[in-house]
Amino acid sequence: MTSNPDDWVDRCRVLARRIREHCLRMTHRGHSGHVGSMLSMAEILSVLYTRVLKVDPADPRRPDRDRFVLSKGHGGCAVYAVLGELGFFPKAWFEGYYRDKGRLMGHISHHVPGVEFSTGSLGHGLPVAVGMALAARRARRTHRVVCLMSDGDCDAGSSWEALLFAAQHRLDNLTVIVDYNRIQALGFSRDILDLEPLARKLAACHWAVQEVDGHDVAALDQALSTLPFEPGQPSWLVCHTVKGKGVSFMENTVSCHYGSVDDRQLAQALRELEAAS
Repeated sequence: MTSNPDDWVDRCRVLARRIREHCLRMTHRGHSGHVGSMLSMAEILSVLYTRVLKVDPADPRRPDRDRFVLSKGHGGCAVYAVLGELGFFPKAWFEGYYRDKGRLMGHISHHVPGVEFSTGSLGHGLPVAVGMALAARRARRTHRVVCLMSDGDCDAGSSWEALLFAAQHRLDNLTVIVDYNRIQALGFSRDILDLEPLARKLAACHWAVQEVDGHDVAALDQALSTLPFEPGQPSWLVCHTVKGKGVSFMENTVSCHYGSVDDRQLAQALRELEAAS
């Protein structure tokens, strides 16, 4: 009996829903924010960790592993969710997220198995990922480096310096994914520092650029299966996403960046995710 070729699509969608559920529960217990930033990247993480990245929960530091850097470190809870689901650490650790004596910090931390680098201040992740890619190139290593960024990351001067450097050195072992939900901490990106036309700007800086619906797991998989997009150029995937995706009172709102969920909101959010599955 052969398996349905679409089974992986269903598994990715289920994993994305579980990521959202874990993030809602963890931030609720920890009375912490950034929930909307976590919900918008659930499908991206689901596809990366099940279809793209060469990583091993039994040996998180194996030398030939792919390196993943979350530059939008405030959304680290979503990465913890996928790492826990895949067995990098016990899911019991979720109970201590953002709490005294817990193992999971509010911003992503390299002290957690499966996490390469601690981030928080925006604009730090891409320069580190570029350094990793350059080091791998010079050491003749074949692993891939992937960096997931946010709109706010793309405002930072350090990010533009790094992306120019990556193109100059033709680092086609580097892939950047931007969770392009068009909302950042204090407002809509267009009103703070308009990035448009982002894809054209990146292409003009000698990156190979594709755009995709960041909530379509099949489209994400198709795009990421063709890395590098062009030999001799770093790859940039612009993922068009919805901040707070899956929860009606959070979607496309600025308030879901810092706001946490109370008991009533948690129950409603979980009901909506279950109904949509």
